[in-house]
Amino acid sequence: MLRIIDSYYVKSAVEPADYPASAYPEFAFSGRSNVGKSTLINLLTNHHGLAKTSGTPGKTRLLNFFLTRYKIDDIEETGFVQLTDLPGYGFAEVSQKEQERWRRMVNKYFEQRSQLRSLFVLVDIRHAADKKDIQMLEMLRTRNVDHCVVATKADKIPKTKHKKVLAELAKGLGLRDEPIYPVSALKNTGITQLTDFLQSRL
Repeated sequence: MLRIIDSYYVKSAVEPADYPASAYPEFAFSGRSNVGKSTLINLLTNHHGLAKTSGTPGKTRLLNFFLTRYKIDDIEETGFVQLTDLPGYGFAEVSQKEQERWRRMVNKYFEQRSQLRSLFVLVDIRHAADKKDIQMLEMLRTRNVDHCVVATKADKIPKTKHKKVLAELAKGLGLRDEPIYPVSALKNTGITQLTDFLQSRL
């Protein structure tokens, strides 16, 4: 089992020239504004406050890079991975110009960050498949970017309904072989599946 045992903020960037130099495998977090990307990073690293959270959608406007050290307990292996918090998309109150700037910034990241191993695409389990999420997944398939879907706020619906809701969400998102994992930051559940997924991509 993989555990993240140490983590810290490295820097924020917009242009590839400003990305932190790194030889470590990288995993990014994407999703609509306020879906819980920063919260998930804090939960995954067990480091409250590592990624700044906000109740204001659109708060994250840069690529935020974090370096983490992990340990795989059963084989006593340690190593490093980098996590990247991408700007949220789909927030209506942000101008079209700003949204286009974000789109270009994220596209450059996908094109030029060769150490990117996989992307966690976050969706809200309470809502039907969203057009913006579908577009993101289609773009990832076109670019052959490995990814999985994380259904956040899983505590908001009864656990007995998870299977049905996740199946409906997967169908609506047009998922093919991509896995979908329910996670609750409030109840601290679902993280083992994500760390197992992360370990499988190292």
